[in-house]
Amino acid sequence: MSAIDEVKQKIDIVEVIGQYAKLKKAGRNLTALCPFHSEKNPSFFVYPEQQSWHCFGACNTGGDVFAFVMKKEGLDFGEALRMLAERAGVTLPSRTAPREKKEEKEEFFNINDAAALYFHNLLLNSPIAEKARKYVTGRGFTLKTIADFQLGFSLDSWEELKNYLKEKGHTEETMVTAGLIIKSEDGRTYDRFRGKLMFPIRDSRGRVTGFGARVLDDSLPKYVNSPQTPAFDKSGTLYGIDRAAAEIRKQDRAIIMEGYMDVIMAHQNGITSAVASMGTAITETQVNILRKLTKNLVLSLDADAAGEEAMLRTVNFENILNKEIKVIILPEGKDPDDVIKEDVDSWQKMVEGAVPLIDFMFDKTASKLDLTAAGDKSGAVDRLLPVIAAINDPIRQAHYLQKLAGLVKVDMNTIKASLSRLKTPTRRPTRRQSPAISTKDRLRPASSSREEYLLALILQNPERNIELPEISPEYFQSTENRQIYQVWQEAADVAELREKLEPAVYERLETILNKSLPGTGNNIEQRCIDCAYELKKSYLKNMAARIAETGEVRIEIPEQLKELEVRRIKKRNSSYTGKVRR
Repeated sequence: MSAIDEVKQKIDIVEVIGQYAKLKKAGRNLTALCPFHSEKNPSFFVYPEQQSWHCFGACNTGGDVFAFVMKKEGLDFGEALRMLAERAGVTLPSRTAPREKKEEKEEFFNINDAAALYFHNLLLNSPIAEKARKYVTGRGFTLKTIADFQLGFSLDSWEELKNYLKEKGHTEETMVTAGLIIKSEDGRTYDRFRGKLMFPIRDSRGRVTGFGARVLDDSLPKYVNSPQTPAFDKSGTLYGIDRAAAEIRKQDRAIIMEGYMDVIMAHQNGITSAVASMGTAITETQVNILRKLTKNLVLSLDADAAGEEAMLRTVNFENILNKEIKVIILPEGKDPDDVIKEDVDSWQKMVEGAVPLIDFMFDKTASKLDLTAAGDKSGAVDRLLPVIAAINDPIRQAHYLQKLAGLVKVDMNTIKASLSRLKTPTRRPTRRQSPAISTKDRLRPASSSREEYLLALILQNPERNIELPEISPEYFQSTENRQIYQVWQEAADVAELREKLEPAVYERLETILNKSLPGTGNNIEQRCIDCAYELKKSYLKNMAARIAETGEVRIEIPEQLKELEVRRIKKRNSSYTGKVRR
């Protein structure tokens, strides 16, 4: 039995929650006014048999005893685990993260740091870098800014960087793995970045994880980045986070821009809470990094079609933050870099005047349609209603339903009827006497094997960079599996995952990493997608059953099963062309 299972065996969730809320019997379960938000009618339920809880009101969240203590006391998982372990008299394993792994990763930070210094010195001193110097000064960057961000220049040469790093004692194998040089099929190696303006990319601790590079002419692609490496993961990186983190926490607001130039110009002009998303697409991992600093996110992506689409895709992250994301409305055809250079005061007014993301979506949708025409009214509802349906907060959802009804000038009841058609009716199950549940069964959910299978597929195949459907940590019933998934979202690789995990979870991680995956073949991506959808499906069915147990006739489930299956089919058709054998 793991230390976490031992804590859960010795701690009764009813006793813990009973210290914060007045629980009343409701059949086999218990109910109370939610201890996390104000309410007149109880929406908070505790399930002793499953040792879990859920709020069906404004919180619309739940979990096990660890999740409750974390939310109520404002603790991270490790702190909650230690608090409950002390209470239960359980001794936790000490942190013994493999030192070799740390040293291996440190090697990549060191070689990247050496390359950044090399590129920077070339930009400052090499006659060949004159074009690059004219470019950065032409963009308005001061010498201090160039030094602060350690901008650099890569020679238009095949082996200059390789030879320099060799002289510093680094091996070609390390250079290849760090993404600084490329190894061709015939075994020859050559510099990856040639004749480009260089942007060192750092993590929150200031360590160089990789590089961005910009061409100095009109050739395409305009920008290239380091590949995925043990130190660099583009989807989990925010450019400028090392310089912005303290100000984001201080100002309680983060401004997310699109590119290096925007962030550098922002910081040069005192806008020090700005970071870049490393491209138009903002990832869940990046949002999770920022929400540790603030829940107030403001988007300032380029005012083009790609930027607008990226903003609209970000709406799903509002449920993660439990907070509205806002959008800065930029003048037509201008980037943040242009606006800030022209007038910083105007920029600050735009920041203060940022509008909620969903309101921005309403405005953009309305501007492209003729809302006097029946077809365009249907088009507006088709585009906006699924977004509204995904909002967890019932008050905000009601607000936008009313706004949509007003926008298309259709009766509110008609809009509600359309909303109900997005959802699948759930029959109230027949209440039957359940057999007693053993401690072992309670601690090891039936879905645990599926959870471990999904995690094994992901962690054993990091090179696939598999794009999963939206998976909430709540879908994992196992505490350890959930913790591994949450930390994986913010880790660059398995080595960093080990480094960040609590020692009590090491044993489960090793089990997953060594889990046999027979017959996966080339179907890994599709098996991941199918497994992820099955997890979500199980979660939704469980929620539907719990809602029915409360005696409520309403059906408020984050994503309905019918819509889930439609998305699953679309995902399969768009991402997989072969047949999956089951």
